[in-house]
Amino acid sequence: MLSRRKMLQGIAASTVAVFGNSMATNRVDASPKKDAAPKRIVFFMQNQGFDPKTCIPSGLRSSGSLAKTRLPEPINALEPYKERLHIINGLHGIHTSPSHSAFFGALGGYRGSDGVPPSASTIDYELSKALPQTLLPHLCIGMDSIENMKTKPTIATLSASGAGQPIFMHSNPNHLYQMLYGGISTGNIRRQHEARSAVMNQVQRLAATKGQSLPTSDQMRYGQYVQGFKEVNGLRDRLDAVADHLRNFAPVVDERYTRPEFETDWHDVLLDLGISALTSGITNTLTIGSGRGEIFGAWKGLGIDQQGHNLGHMDQPDNPIWVKIRQYNSRMLVRIMEKLESVPEGSGTMMDNTLIVYTSNNADKQHTNGANWPVMLLGNLDGAFKTGCFTQLDGKRPINSLYTSLLRAAGQNVDRFNMDDKAAKKFDSGIGPLKEVLV
Repeated sequence: MLSRRKMLQGIAASTVAVFGNSMATNRVDASPKKDAAPKRIVFFMQNQGFDPKTCIPSGLRSSGSLAKTRLPEPINALEPYKERLHIINGLHGIHTSPSHSAFFGALGGYRGSDGVPPSASTIDYELSKALPQTLLPHLCIGMDSIENMKTKPTIATLSASGAGQPIFMHSNPNHLYQMLYGGISTGNIRRQHEARSAVMNQVQRLAATKGQSLPTSDQMRYGQYVQGFKEVNGLRDRLDAVADHLRNFAPVVDERYTRPEFETDWHDVLLDLGISALTSGITNTLTIGSGRGEIFGAWKGLGIDQQGHNLGHMDQPDNPIWVKIRQYNSRMLVRIMEKLESVPEGSGTMMDNTLIVYTSNNADKQHTNGANWPVMLLGNLDGAFKTGCFTQLDGKRPINSLYTSLLRAAGQNVDRFNMDDKAAKKFDSGIGPLKEVLV
């Protein structure tokens, strides 16, 4: 039986997991803006680096079409989708000081380090504000070893809503399923959902009452946590209000949730939940952290015994272990595309209005200086991005310029992202978006 203390710790983790440490927010909106295109963006971040030799077709030395090339073995699952693929080589992230990982700096475009809080918001969060609003604008899921996912069901290393305001990733699919679909479930899941809801409502009431007796200096900070409980309870009510709609998208709960044989069972169902959140319209921005933005991660389900930091000290090209991991990633990307392609939207499908950004939180390799940061784009976000091509850059523009391009495609008139003039003078040879990627 759960102790009261452990239950409250779990509730607090779920509260922060949904809204980050800056919980006094009113961004959740049940309906999109009028006349706004239903665009969505997925970030897939694999840890330990992304060696360009594992994604650039043999013989390509300069920018050109992918049509007559053969994709390398690690990403060969994407071969049928080459016309939707754009491989970019030559961006840099020197200013993020990645080493083992750039942590929040990978999506923030600023210096990041282990245990250091974010210095600004990250691109995924900013895009979730720019895109048409949904019930849960931004969802983060993190994949790791089964032990880590059980003992640390939430973790914050990649995404942030502002300086010192990390956004947590969900790593336990049972908890995430209950949050998204508990209101439409039956049996034990339903009972847990109702019990958790009752406790959270009671905690909100008690917290609001007790907070009034605190010193004035503490009331504002305490009020943020009270607001966080209000937002979580409000999200649950809004999800319950569209229960009939959500029943069409909720994944089937099977033994992979409750009795996973390998960590990849949880990886797979977490991906299913992320995809369902997109197809149901719960969210428009999904961030996937394979390795959860750190140096960990395990793939025993692929027949790989090595895990964690050791993987970062292996050369990736022609390495059978890394071929398996990258092929697994590629199959996940295909699953996202195929599912979105199966859902009609407007005059086409959901995939027509989607962009998937695949890269690493650690540039090209472990212990890197970030001088080269390969990226793959899949989809064109309603025609905004060029596809079916390879682009070789000169290493003089930072990952921030790609993020500026994403914001431009989302309708934001910006010339830089998280880079002031002083930093830009040192790290960016240009201004504005990457002309090589936008149509």
